[in-house]
Amino acid sequence: MSQPARAAAGRAETRILNFIGGEFVAAKSGKTFENRSPVDGALIGRVAEAGEPEVDAAVQAARAALAGPWGQLDIARRSEMLYAVADEINRRFDDFLQAEVADTGKPASLASHLDIPRGAANFKIFADVVKNVPSEAFQMATPDGRGALNYAIRVPKGVIGVICPWNLPLLLMTWKVGPALACGNAVVVKPSEETPSTATLLGEVMNKVGVPKGVYNVVHGFGPDSAGEFLTRHRGVDAITFTGETRTGTAIMKAAAEGVRAVSFELGGKNAAVVFADCDFDAAIEGVGRAVFANCGQVCLGTERVYVERPIFERFVQALKAKAEGFKLGRPEDKDTTMGPLISEEHRRKVLSYYGKAVEDGAQVVTGGGVPDMPGELANGAWVQPTIWTGLPETSAVIREEIFGPCCHIAPFDAEDEAIRLANDTPYGLATTIWTTNLARAHRVAAKIDVGITWVNSWFLRDLRTPFGGSKESGIGREGGVHSLEFYTELRNVCIKL
Repeated sequence: MSQPARAAAGRAETRILNFIGGEFVAAKSGKTFENRSPVDGALIGRVAEAGEPEVDAAVQAARAALAGPWGQLDIARRSEMLYAVADEINRRFDDFLQAEVADTGKPASLASHLDIPRGAANFKIFADVVKNVPSEAFQMATPDGRGALNYAIRVPKGVIGVICPWNLPLLLMTWKVGPALACGNAVVVKPSEETPSTATLLGEVMNKVGVPKGVYNVVHGFGPDSAGEFLTRHRGVDAITFTGETRTGTAIMKAAAEGVRAVSFELGGKNAAVVFADCDFDAAIEGVGRAVFANCGQVCLGTERVYVERPIFERFVQALKAKAEGFKLGRPEDKDTTMGPLISEEHRRKVLSYYGKAVEDGAQVVTGGGVPDMPGELANGAWVQPTIWTGLPETSAVIREEIFGPCCHIAPFDAEDEAIRLANDTPYGLATTIWTTNLARAHRVAAKIDVGITWVNSWFLRDLRTPFGGSKESGIGREGGVHSLEFYTELRNVCIKL
C-alpha cells in the first residue's frame, strides 16, 4: 500500500496528504493536524492542512482538466471511466473498509454492507443516468412561415466544490462526486477533518484507472480560515455542494453569493417518526430502532422524535428500551459489535450536554443517559449510551435541536391531526417515517408532513433515481437521478432558424 493508504488504514503513524493535479502533496506552510481514532483515542496519522496556495492549486488543476483531455471526452468514455473507478474501489474493498472504520469507529459489519459498496455504486449509477436523460426540443412558428427549431443541450457547470460530512464519508462524498464527474465537471473535495482517509485513498484509484490529472482533487483542513473557507470563497469554483450543519450551510451560502454561484445543500434535521396503533408492531420497533440508533445516531436522516399513538405507547417504550439495551458496544472489527463510538470527544461533549439538558428539563430517562464503562484502552474513546427519554415538553431544547447521537424522545398522541402537527412543529424538514397498515392514512399523512422524504413502514430505503433533499432549514435543491444532472449541468437552448 502507498503512503496515503497506510495512513488511511491506521497501520502507521504517517501523513495523509492533499491530492492535487494527480499528485499527493503536503502544505507549503508545513501545517498538519492529528487524525485520531474515536474508538480509543489512538493517533492514526497526521493530515496536511491545505492553505490558500493548495486550494488555489487544486482549483487551477481542475480548470486545466476541463480545458484539457477531460473536457474532450464524450459521455460514453466518461461513463466507462467511472465504471472503472467503481470496480477499482471494489477491488480494493478491504483498504477502503479499513480506512473508513479507522476514521469513524463504526462497526466493520455496517461499513462493509453500506458505506463501501454504496460508495462505489454511486459512480456506476450516475454513469448510467447521464447516458439516458433526454433534453427538450420545440418547433415554433415564425412570421415568414419557415419556422424555427429550439433544442437544449447540457454542459458541465465547471469546477464543483464538494464539502463532505464525517458520518458517511465515502458514501456521501461519492454521492456528489459521482454525478459531478458523470456530467463532465471537475471537483475539489474538502472532506471532514475528522474523516480524511477515504477521500485521499480515492485519489490513488483515480490515478490507477487513468482519470486525467486535475479532474479529482482533495484538500484537507477545517472550515473558517482554512481549506473550507478558502474553497467556498474561491471565484474559480462554479458551484458548491455541501452536506452538514445548517449553520455551516448558511455561511457557505453567503460565500457563494459572491459571484452568484449555485449551491446544493443537505443540512440539519430533527426528524420525526409517527407510529399508529394499527402498525405492524415488530416491524415498527425494528425500523424505528434502526432510525434512532444506526451509526450511533449519526445519520442525517435518523429519528430523534418519536410520536406513538396512545393505545400502544407504553408497550412501544418498553420494546424500544429492550432494543437499545441489546446493542453491544466494542471494537469495530469485533463481529459481535453492533454500535461504535461517536466521531470525536468534541462531539461527545455536545451529545452529553443534551443528555444533561433532558434531565434538567424533567425527562424520565427510560434507558441510558450517560457514558458506558468500557474496558482498557476503549475507555479513551468517544462512547455514549444509547438513550431514550419520555415526559419532556415540546419546548425543550432536546426536542427542538438536532443532537446527532443515539437517542430519542418518545411522546404519545391521540389523533392523526395531532401527530401531523407535532411532526411539523420544527424549523427542519428533512425526513420522516410513518408506521401504519392503513393505506389511506399512509397516503394522507405522508402528503401533509413537510419534509423532503417520507418513508412508510420502512426507513433508509433509497432509490437513487428519486429526488433527495430537505425543505425549510434542512436544505436547498434536490439530488438523485435527473435531479443531480439539473444541478451539475447548465442547460443551453439553441434556436435554429429554418
